[in-house]
Amino acid sequence: MLPETVTKVLKSLWYLEGDRKLSTTETSMRKLAATALGGTSIEWYDFFLYGTAAALVFPVLFFPKDLPAYVALIASFSTFAVGFLARPVGGIVFGHFGDRVGRKSALVAAMTLMGVATTLIGLLPSFSQIGVAAPLALILCRFAQGLAIGGQWGGAMLLVTENAPANKRGFYGAFAQAGAPMGVILANLAFLIVSASVTDEEFMSWGWRIPFVISFVLVGLALYVQFRLEETPAFKALEKEKSETPNPGSDRSPVLEALSKFPKQIALGAGAFLAVQVSFYIFIVFVVSYGTDSSGLGMSRSDMLLAVLISSAAQIPGLFYFSAYSDRHGRIGVYKLGAILMGLWAFAVFPIMNTGSLLLITLALCVAQIFISMMYGPQAALLTELFSAEVRYSGASLGYQIGAILGGALAPIAATALLASFGSPLWISGYIAFACALTWLSVHALRDHRSHEMVP
Repeated sequence: MLPETVTKVLKSLWYLEGDRKLSTTETSMRKLAATALGGTSIEWYDFFLYGTAAALVFPVLFFPKDLPAYVALIASFSTFAVGFLARPVGGIVFGHFGDRVGRKSALVAAMTLMGVATTLIGLLPSFSQIGVAAPLALILCRFAQGLAIGGQWGGAMLLVTENAPANKRGFYGAFAQAGAPMGVILANLAFLIVSASVTDEEFMSWGWRIPFVISFVLVGLALYVQFRLEETPAFKALEKEKSETPNPGSDRSPVLEALSKFPKQIALGAGAFLAVQVSFYIFIVFVVSYGTDSSGLGMSRSDMLLAVLISSAAQIPGLFYFSAYSDRHGRIGVYKLGAILMGLWAFAVFPIMNTGSLLLITLALCVAQIFISMMYGPQAALLTELFSAEVRYSGASLGYQIGAILGGALAPIAATALLASFGSPLWISGYIAFACALTWLSVHALRDHRSHEMVP
């Protein structure tokens, strides 16, 4: 039912009239868009699997049993945060690689690294088997996941935005963005299916490992990208320009070049991402533990995973609608409106959740995800258009990943600590609203460059 609904939404937004014959360019764009969506969906599936397991499994299996429950949860969320610490490093490493060697090659390397790291997590021994080496190995694998996601986003995003026509760049960029909610859906579906298929004891013993191990399929998709897709026109033009007019001073690192030429854009790009990251990770990771905590709402694990899954599905049509809207009316206005609405809605979500009604909880999370889509949808095009081709992979990745570490890495930890300290989710709402205010100010300081050409 869900894939059918998503397909209908995409068809209705496809920008093509009726059943007319597709041009070669349009056919190529559809293939690129589908590949970007598939690659980012599996990549984010791997990344978000960890978040769900960090809330439900890792506090029990990878840390000493004598720790208080909330301390083990914070420790588990801290290993979750390690992935975010690695993301800017991944953005730097793969950004350099992507600006020098090619967008496609960097994307393939990132996808392969993610597939291997996630599979290894599913094979790790627990704390009771190898002691302190268990959380250390978990942290190492999570760091590798962070490196991979730090490099993957830039490659997938540029694959579509640098190929897309200028008047459809936002819309096609949404295919790279839609991988995030699709990844949440797939990760939660995987845990729901496994939970329904085995007992609680079997789930905690070995069932949770299955969703991690099957992610090795990402390596196969990386091979498809390597052998079936071409490099982007912008990078081809850049390579041609370099070969025709060699510049001895062009050996400087693209990352240093981006920091030198576009420091303001990188900083504002990171600020623009804060509200998305803080709210998104609170509403897909923290709410699972908040809802299932016996001292809180006492909801079942399956109910909370289902609520997060449905709300993530609600974000997908929003991503495409608001991205297409930004192509016609500009990125800035819709982004700022999303920040305002999310900041206000943050104060309604937890009172609604506290009713204990699964229907109302799901509805509250759906509205939150739609407001997030107003920002996250146009973001791929917004960041792409801020940088010149020779440093675009590095610049966009740095802005995105710095925003991720400042927002997403701390969000579940901060929410857990605020609730433990003050006993009220009102402080969490204030935290989200503060992030939204910073995002509004950052986006307000940016200019709309949607008419800029991508090819140098």
